[in-house]
This record gives sequence, structure tokens and C-alpha cells, in this order.
Amino acid sequence: MKQKIEETIEHIEHSDQISQEIKPAVIEKLKEWKEEENAINDVAVRLEQWWVEIEPIFAELGWV
Repeated sequence: MKQKIEETIEHIEHSDQISQEIKPAVIEKLKEWKEEENAINDVAVRLEQWWVEIEPIFAELGWV
């Protein structure tokens, strides 16, 4: 998992699609997760929370 997080950090650093303003915060959080044993669970919970917020919008658009 740590290798995947490191690859993600490298991708974010070189990405033009992510604004320069938020890159440092995203990279910092990923580095924290890389050091935590519960990183996968934390990411899963955050994605689940995001989906709960976004799913009604997708449903309204007929995408779900």
C-alpha cells in the first residue's frame, strides 16, 4: 500500500489537472496516510461519505 501511495504522490506532483493551491494539502494528507496502518480504512470511509453526498446527484441525472 505504501508503494501505491508513493506512486499517487508522484502523479499528483506532476499533474496539471490538480490546482497548485490544493496540491500541498493533498500531498501532505497522503504522506500522513502512508505512515498510518489504518490508511486504507480511512480512505474507504472518506470515499463512502463522498458517495453518500454525491449519489443523489448522480441518481437525479440518471447515471445511477
